[in-house]
Amino acid sequence: MQTLSRAVAAVVLTATVALVPGVARAGQEQGAEPAHYTGKLPDGSTWIADVPANWNGRLVLFSHGFGPLVPRNRPSDAAGEALLARGYALAGSSYAPGSWWALGSAVQDQIDTLDAVSKIIGRPRLTIALGQSMGGLVSAKIAETGAVDGVLNTCGIVAGGVDLNNYQLNAGHAVATLLAPGQNIKLTNYTTPDEASTAASQLTQAVTNAQSTPAGRARIALVAALHNIPAWSSGATPPAPHDYTAQQLQQYQWFASGVLNFTFGARYWIDLAAGGDSAWNKGLDHSRLLRSSANLKQIKALYRQAGLNLKDDLTLLTAKAAKQVEPEPLALMTQTSEPTGRLKVPALSIHTISDQLVPVEQENEYAAAVRSAGRPHLLRQAYVHRVGHCNFSASEYVASLQTIEQRVSTGHWPATTAQSLNDAAAALSLDASAFVHYKPSRLLVQPSHP
Repeated sequence: MQTLSRAVAAVVLTATVALVPGVARAGQEQGAEPAHYTGKLPDGSTWIADVPANWNGRLVLFSHGFGPLVPRNRPSDAAGEALLARGYALAGSSYAPGSWWALGSAVQDQIDTLDAVSKIIGRPRLTIALGQSMGGLVSAKIAETGAVDGVLNTCGIVAGGVDLNNYQLNAGHAVATLLAPGQNIKLTNYTTPDEASTAASQLTQAVTNAQSTPAGRARIALVAALHNIPAWSSGATPPAPHDYTAQQLQQYQWFASGVLNFTFGARYWIDLAAGGDSAWNKGLDHSRLLRSSANLKQIKALYRQAGLNLKDDLTLLTAKAAKQVEPEPLALMTQTSEPTGRLKVPALSIHTISDQLVPVEQENEYAAAVRSAGRPHLLRQAYVHRVGHCNFSASEYVASLQTIEQRVSTGHWPATTAQSLNDAAAALSLDASAFVHYKPSRLLVQPSHP
């Protein structure tokens, strides 16, 4: 992203700062409402900040997820209030106007927001970047800049945008080929939001129609594996390990709840940001890919029950896969939307174990990237026993943030076991926590580069 020089930017930032009328500045008497600031950056993005009267010198730089480009500075209302009550300042930007997949500007926008807020309230003694969903990818990229002291990624797309695009395409291709043959559903290179929305609706309807037959249910299980959809969508605990029928029903429930509407609807914005579709599947061997799936036994069992030949379906998927690599969009997505793993500051990454939009298996890819870059000592990962995307309690957010803060302050990781994190959360007297010992399976996706 092209930006003005720091000197010019400072003038613009200072000139556009607004203190909300009737709200006192930071440093006012105890019990007063936090001071609220807003501003605009040279690229058109806006930012907000809240600073409590008892500011402790620490600032949380929040990166919001995919969606409308409006500024946010907290992952949830409850977490925001808990952090403000403990003396933390909160700041965050909208990202620059344009695509909702804002990776082209978001990292710099967040850094510029930190600079803008610092000019008003003073440089924080400690800054933690906290990212949520797509914002988790933003914060993972911020961790590679050294612009903050530490990073907390939550439910983040930490495997990167290339993998995300690829496994979503693989799932859409399977639906179109196996469940909606002859419908000519458009899967790539959307030029309008309506095109993407229409395709998403067609894919969802095809899955809905298929659920009524054994063959359809078996193929939905295959689609779920390709999309990395978890087999737990409701209830206090996941289905039993060998209850394949119950697992498939819960996978279907995710689809029925609108997963494909969201993921394929979002692809228009990703294509817009990249100047084309970075995904590909031409030449992908679907049989080889599925061998590494944690759901392979489930899929084989359901195919046997339905009297279907899994090999035939996989061979058909490979034969029909025609999306070729588009070098320029792939290069741009790799540049803007792929973590390198070259951490410059400590990072903690947390995930619910059943995330329908950003699968927990992404954490495996991220850990591998960090290991490959020789920085595993800077990364810790933790998991929450709960269903849903970004479905964290306030105590889980605050305990995780204080854990990374302690690592920054002492130079050593405190205990990050599930028990230690639950104990830290309980000490906050906020709400329940559910950290659990967990090891994600492998993300089912082709290698990031053809």
